[in-house]
Amino acid sequence: MTDVESTGGPLHGAVVAVAGAGGPAGSAALRALAAAGASVVGCDADAERLGAAVAAARAAHPQASVSGEVVDLLDLDATRDWAARIEDEHGRVDGLVHLVGGWRGSKNFAQTDLADWELLHKLLIRTVQHTSLAFEGALERSGGNGRFVLVSAAGSAKPTGGNAAYGAAKAAAEAWTLALGSAFKKAGGEAGPQAAAVILVVKALVNDAMRAANPEGKFPGFTDVEDLAVSITGLWSRPVAELNGTRQWLTPEQ
Repeated sequence: MTDVESTGGPLHGAVVAVAGAGGPAGSAALRALAAAGASVVGCDADAERLGAAVAAARAAHPQASVSGEVVDLLDLDATRDWAARIEDEHGRVDGLVHLVGGWRGSKNFAQTDLADWELLHKLLIRTVQHTSLAFEGALERSGGNGRFVLVSAAGSAKPTGGNAAYGAAKAAAEAWTLALGSAFKKAGGEAGPQAAAVILVVKALVNDAMRAANPEGKFPGFTDVEDLAVSITGLWSRPVAELNGTRQWLTPEQ
């Protein structure tokens, strides 16, 4: 049984924002959340990709409420304005799913390009900081339904030499998310947290386009974006206190 009363899907009545909605994982999340009955609001920096993802979700689920907005998540004020608009329009916000991604690596540690760090810091850390700061209050006001969801990589705990920048950025994003979970716990007091900050850990993600581009590829241990979307949607069927401040592994734990 979900925390949100269900009359037209397990997330009927819930309002969920998806950051990075234009990518393969974001598009899958829009469709899965819409299928579950949520009102879904996506954002992306790329208007064309976002439009395609929103159109796909609407086509798959014509009765669902799916919208999109181009937002610069590197601008804290713009991110806060986006969060406020969602709450003003819908009356609540029950989730922020962070799917802004990016990867840069090198052949070995010595060849690490610090320009990669600068980029990954923006994509993987700064956008987490801004979305968490912008949505914290609304998620706490959601009556026990709030979920802040970060997708991370197993390599953050055991980074390789060539993945120094990526692993460090992911680890920092995880630490920030766990700090948000601590804030939720403290704010809830004896009643317990009213929102959960949770990390979904994958080895890597795969989608149909990647398989088509590499038909001989095996992608061992990778999580399909459609399976990730199902896991995201399922977070609302689990108690807040069980999820808050945890790393949920979608690949064998390292």
